[in-house]
Amino acid sequence: MATPSNTASADIAPVMSDSDARSLGRHLGNVIRQIRLQHGLTIADISERASISRGMLSKIENGLVSTSLETLEQIANALGVTLSRLFRDYNIQTSSAQLVKHGQGMEVVRRGTKRGHTYHLLAYDQGPKKTFEPFLITLEDPGEEFPPFEHSGTEFIHMLEGEVEYKVGNETFLLQPGDSLTFRGEQPHRPERLVSAPVKFLSIIHHDFPDTPEE
Repeated sequence: MATPSNTASADIAPVMSDSDARSLGRHLGNVIRQIRLQHGLTIADISERASISRGMLSKIENGLVSTSLETLEQIANALGVTLSRLFRDYNIQTSSAQLVKHGQGMEVVRRGTKRGHTYHLLAYDQGPKKTFEPFLITLEDPGEEFPPFEHSGTEFIHMLEGEVEYKVGNETFLLQPGDSLTFRGEQPHRPERLVSAPVKFLSIIHHDFPDTPEE
């Protein structure tokens, strides 16, 4: 693995002013932090996977340093996304509304999920402190065993298709199309059994506001 660099890559530096470089650095840092937190990963997790120091990753996330495209690619690989994902929404006109067309939500992977267990994020790029995350979740394998999930905030589930027994704490609920379930995310929760597959539901997580990102 190549040694990370603190200087901007020669591929982009000649065509960028200092202010543009700082703006891009802040954007990249926010996107990296956002994706990391969405995946439930710490700075230590990503720095180990990307073979860079925790201190350097923290500086990158806070837009304090520029870095090479090679290092950004290592970070993107550690996050499980493409390099282009980090740049996707840079320098576009902002709007008071965000439209995600059918089938175009960003696909993300959570620790413990397997093939046939898909999350599509339906709204994103809301900055390092997000108020909510809406996911469209599809479960296709009736034989999959799901690990329990725990997270801060409140989760709201609305069933769209199929039937699933969903466990929250010590209770199990049969969810059918049109049913809704709300619970605190700190309780262990998971799909217990797919009664009728495929299962598709909306999961909206309302976040609390931590003072600082988890490191």
